[in-house]
Amino acid sequence: MSPKTELRGICNTWGYVTAFGVFQTHYNQMLSESPSAISWIGSVQVFLLFSIATFSGRASDAVFFKLVWGLGALLVLVGIFIASLSSTFWQLFLSQGLCLGIGSGLMFCPMLSLIPTYFSKHRSLAIGFTAAGSSTGGLVFPAVVEQLLPRIGFPWTMRVLGLLSLSMLLPYFIFFKPRMPPRKGGPIVDWEAFKDMSYLLFSIGMFFAFWGLYVAFFYIGSFAREIIGVNQATSVSLLLIMNGTGMPARILPNIVADRYTGPLNLLIPTILVSSLILFCWISVVQASNLYAFAVFYGIFSASLQSLFPASLTSMTVDLSKIGVRTGMVLTIVSFAALTGSPIAGALVQRGGESYLYAQCFAAASMAAGGILVTMARIHKTGFVVNARK
Repeated sequence: MSPKTELRGICNTWGYVTAFGVFQTHYNQMLSESPSAISWIGSVQVFLLFSIATFSGRASDAVFFKLVWGLGALLVLVGIFIASLSSTFWQLFLSQGLCLGIGSGLMFCPMLSLIPTYFSKHRSLAIGFTAAGSSTGGLVFPAVVEQLLPRIGFPWTMRVLGLLSLSMLLPYFIFFKPRMPPRKGGPIVDWEAFKDMSYLLFSIGMFFAFWGLYVAFFYIGSFAREIIGVNQATSVSLLLIMNGTGMPARILPNIVADRYTGPLNLLIPTILVSSLILFCWISVVQASNLYAFAVFYGIFSASLQSLFPASLTSMTVDLSKIGVRTGMVLTIVSFAALTGSPIAGALVQRGGESYLYAQCFAAASMAAGGILVTMARIHKTGFVVNARK
């Protein structure tokens, strides 16, 4: 199983998440709902992608790996094609939010937990190549929507996306194969893991980091149009830039982590710098500043998302439990992903269409996450600066 094949699978889970900004922009015009309400479609999708990971992760440790992944792929395709027939908020919520989210959740954790079993060295790099799939999807899907939507309309644009997903998912289903022997016994949740204070602090820290992570991805388009005054094409271009700059940033930090620092040591400054960039977003008042924000936040947020699973893997010594322990943390951060963007949308409305409160919420959440992950690292290694973790 190559990282290239894994990239195709991640592209069809996280790709739709990182591309949701372009759907948010279109649905703001298509539906008579508030931005906060519309963001629930994307937030529920992310929530289910993460939360179902506890069950799909345990299944990936057992004998149901291919069955669970295949069911997830089927639901992803069904959700996309049903969305093409949808015209109301609830129809899109059920298809793109629930159906696509459940399918993504069934696929994601088995794919993620499969990678470390193929690599005794350079695991972080392999995970980085795989994570680049979300940036690929974040580039491909918005570009397809921007080009096809005015030409063939929303229904056929979604059907084209469905056919693209099918072409990428089919090779993965044919070629992927679990390496570890099945672990038939054991609980769905490994409660003993939370007795490890470093694991607990890491889990809570990533909750706060993910609470603020997707606010910019969901709202940069509407911020660009409403506050900066750019046109629709420019607002989509900003999302493409944010996702495009993230592609090398999902690979290069993992090379550094493998060779020099370890993933956790690199994750901490990545979270803190991401927080600083979100605070800088508050001062953006013109298009050139917003382009700079999109580039830098795209780089560091992508590095964060790539180093997160690699750091989690480094905290799990027993590879036979890597699926369930990965799934547990993903479930914890799912609640952050579920509520973060709707909270930000409500804060935009509360601020009288100003984005200040939402920007402060995202930046402060990210800063709190960085502090807690730093505490996890200190608890695990002490104050030893050069300890590779």
